[in-house]
Amino acid sequence: MAAATKTFFKPPLSSVAKSLTPSILNSPKLNYTPHSSAKRLPSLTIRASAAAFPSPSDGASQAKSPEQFRVEILSESLPYIQRFRGKTIVVKYGGAAMKDPKLQASVVSDLVLLSCVGLRPVLVHGGGPEINRWLKQLNIEPLFHDGLRVTDAETMEIVSMVLVGKSYNINADTVAGELAAALGAEKLILLTDVAGILEYRDDPNSLVKETDIAGVKKLIAEKKVAGGMIPKVNCCVRAIEQGVSTASIIDGRVQHSLLHEIMSEDGLGTMITA
Repeated sequence: MAAATKTFFKPPLSSVAKSLTPSILNSPKLNYTPHSSAKRLPSLTIRASAAAFPSPSDGASQAKSPEQFRVEILSESLPYIQRFRGKTIVVKYGGAAMKDPKLQASVVSDLVLLSCVGLRPVLVHGGGPEINRWLKQLNIEPLFHDGLRVTDAETMEIVSMVLVGKSYNINADTVAGELAAALGAEKLILLTDVAGILEYRDDPNSLVKETDIAGVKKLIAEKKVAGGMIPKVNCCVRAIEQGVSTASIIDGRVQHSLLHEIMSEDGLGTMITA
């Protein structure tokens, strides 16, 4: 998933992500394929499976220790770090990633790691799941129009309570998109509860891996993008039209999804370009 002059990195299981975060170095099978030059960085491939760590009978001289393997992967990650070092990445944090403690820890770990290697992550958090939970407890039916919450006076009281104090009835996706544009961000990433944009809403295998603004508008016109996905794609389009290089809608239900998105090839969701 790469724009004509941009490079982004996305495999289903990013070995770079696994190597950079010790807490997820628990899988014997890693797969990593970076981008090549004009559209991608030079092709470097490292693959490992249980066979990569042979038994003593296979000969110790052929075996690589996990530490050696990790060092090789870290070395391979250098082009990715160089590509994004000093760049601003705006992340909208919401959905399942806010409700599951393991996913919360995953997001925080990814943000810290990205900051440590020189990126400039900016976090925008939503409050939808918590607001809906309180509305349900109080038997108040949440109302939405084209994916945006309809906030009456009664609902606003709950919103203010959940967000602790004065609140503004602005969709968090919209805020993230406008902030990305104002900061001149390289990338906008929306963490959500779905795999990304689906060509057919009931078919999880119809994920649109990459599209442009024209393609998104076509999907909306064909009613293939509806409900809560509408404000998400609209904020992505608006951010790109204001200078953000790319915007991605990714699956926040997957641990370390931010590292998969930024430092791998095939990714977890949909990337939108100009």
